[in-house]
Amino acid sequence: MKAKFLKFISNPKYIFGIYLLVSILSAVAKYRGGPAKYNNYMIFKNVFTNTLAEKNIYLLYPDFHFDSNHYGVLFSVLIAPFAIMPDWLGMVLWNVANTLVFLFAIHKLPFSNPKKAFFAWLCLQEFITAAVSLQFNIALTGLLILSAVYIYERKETQSAITILIGFFVKLYGVAGLSAFFFIKNKWKFILSLVGFGLVFLILPMLLSSPHFGIQSYADWFQSLSEKNASNQVLGNRQDYSLMGIVRRVSGNADISNLAFLLPGIAVFGLPYLRINQYKHLPFQLMILASTLLFIVLFSSGSESPTFIIAVAGVMIWFLMQKEKSPLIIGMLIFVIILTCFSFSDLFPKFIKDNYIMKYSLKALPCCVVWFRVIYELMTNDFEKDYQLD
Repeated sequence: MKAKFLKFISNPKYIFGIYLLVSILSAVAKYRGGPAKYNNYMIFKNVFTNTLAEKNIYLLYPDFHFDSNHYGVLFSVLIAPFAIMPDWLGMVLWNVANTLVFLFAIHKLPFSNPKKAFFAWLCLQEFITAAVSLQFNIALTGLLILSAVYIYERKETQSAITILIGFFVKLYGVAGLSAFFFIKNKWKFILSLVGFGLVFLILPMLLSSPHFGIQSYADWFQSLSEKNASNQVLGNRQDYSLMGIVRRVSGNADISNLAFLLPGIAVFGLPYLRINQYKHLPFQLMILASTLLFIVLFSSGSESPTFIIAVAGVMIWFLMQKEKSPLIIGMLIFVIILTCFSFSDLFPKFIKDNYIMKYSLKALPCCVVWFRVIYELMTNDFEKDYQLD
């Protein structure tokens, strides 16, 4: 019995199957609850319909959904195949498509099959949180991982494409450039970025017009600026970040993002001084882990479903540890309990409302891990201190 259980949890195909089942069931459950329950999907769908009608995709449309869109106009092209379907089918296939991108990225990681399975098991709770919200963050996590993996595989064009898709939809994709210094054929990569960047810039204009496409990019900038300002409010369900913790613990919502971003970028960049470590794949993977954590912890727009990105970074860091010391295991447990299950029934509502949400504590374990990742990047020998198989 024990052998069968170990075989089950260490085989990626079983947990991958669970992911696909969850993606389908969560979409069906949302559909059965009515449009108010799948508001995110209605926003996504309306990006397509408004692009066709050349209507501002960042305005509020209360007759169709509450809240507004904050994705780039390229998203109208990505959501189009699903938006033209009946809602029940489009939602299911949308969730499945996002999940497949994420699972493909896990499959491509240079880990053994048992480690890939372990990675998926440990990300499951955050995946459920994002899948229930019908979030693009699932696919975005996969795109960020793939952008790095393709560089390891010397597939510069594929890496550029994944970076650009993420960038043109949610800006986070630009973080894929963190692996730039590991690229062998940099000119091929740069030319691919420029070429496909122009393609993605123009694609939405084929659904609308050049004027609407260009105006949409200006509208997007304004939308993101307004959203960033609105996120920096004490006690809302945004700003689950390093800045959010400090702002909420201090009770000062006026602390600027720049007070964190500039030092954060400096700390993030320190490991790049270790040029002699560039050639080691574990070093490159640890940079990926740092990147996945950084973009969540230093964004005022981070909310609960965004943490699929950060937790993926935590799992990459953990799986490379050759020695699983009590400290390392304790940090993983800290992430699983307070980050992954912070909004579950594991915590009473009183604690969730008055501590976890009030002080952005969901981000705290990931902050601890990120500083640990930076410490390891600055001090360890990546030729012998880590293992991938």
